[in-house]
Amino acid sequence: MISAEIARRGRSAQIYLRPTGFVDAPFGYDGQTMRLAGGLVWFSMVEVLAADAHGRFDHALVPVERIEDFVDSLPEPQRTSAGRQLGRLTEARAPLTLGERVVRLDQPQVMGIVNVTPDSFSTGKGLEEQPAEAADHAVALASAGAAIIDIGGESTRPGAKTVWEGDEIARVVPVIERLKASGAALSLDTRKSAVMAAGLAAGAHIINDVSAFTYDSEALRVVAASDCPVVLMHHQGSPETMQQDPQYRDALLDVYDWLEERIAAVTAAGVARERLLIDPGIGFGKTLRHNLAILNGLSLFHALGLPIVLGASRKRIVGALSGEADVSQRLGGSITLALKGAAQGVQILRVHDVFETVQALRVWRGLRDEALTP
Repeated sequence: MISAEIARRGRSAQIYLRPTGFVDAPFGYDGQTMRLAGGLVWFSMVEVLAADAHGRFDHALVPVERIEDFVDSLPEPQRTSAGRQLGRLTEARAPLTLGERVVRLDQPQVMGIVNVTPDSFSTGKGLEEQPAEAADHAVALASAGAAIIDIGGESTRPGAKTVWEGDEIARVVPVIERLKASGAALSLDTRKSAVMAAGLAAGAHIINDVSAFTYDSEALRVVAASDCPVVLMHHQGSPETMQQDPQYRDALLDVYDWLEERIAAVTAAGVARERLLIDPGIGFGKTLRHNLAILNGLSLFHALGLPIVLGASRKRIVGALSGEADVSQRLGGSITLALKGAAQGVQILRVHDVFETVQALRVWRGLRDEALTP
């Protein structure tokens, strides 16, 4: 029995709650389902995972109608931790107010990628010296249904070299300035404080940091002085080295723990918890099996109580599972991963192919709406 084994191991044991047993609709199942993060997904079971420094040592599937009794059976401090997680699993995520736009998080939203770099995945050509063309591409993505536009001036794909902050500013600020009056919600993808400051001054609404504010010691000061939402993404290593034999005790649980630690560090630095979003960082210091484990367990991250961003579009995982398909031939796999995220309650899907992803989500939403119509 998990509670007895946890009591034996003491404070070194950790408990994790992952929603599962998803159902089409809660009707007729009073007390047997819970709504996940105030969204369009209901779950009937909770997978309880127990781990210590050596990894997982026990697990169980607990029906929703018995989960509170299960939590009460745990010793301290695991009881308090599990109770907090259970509450966060069902708490609705507040909408994001981004300039003129309000982005609701009770349904999956699309974040369209605009890479203002020499090796852009988003357009298939370099846009680092084409701010007008990059802005036009952003407008097209917004017209296709992207709720947020994510603008980046530094490639962070495996093996990418660091870009000088002056060059990065020169790439992204003219694009942001062109888009500021468009009413689009603008996210700035950067890990450098100077770029953050310049981008926020130009009109960016969100900072999306692939290092979760571990790269630049001044970055937290910049965002703490603003009121913008920020995305904390998990990574292991730097873009230059992150795919050189990444190691985890347990990829899913290690990423969860790391994000929990970063949330604590960022809030301690003065950034309100309500401003945070999290991203498990698919492809950032992870092997194929690590990525698959995280994607299969995505619903676990709702226990952190924050909106989830998933960026798996056109990534190596798709090519690896489809005969080493070129990046230009990864649409089908990218859509599959986006729908995997939506089915597990992910709030924001960061993608290159906005029209196709929005279409897929509209079909998914139509199925959900029919199921949720009494």
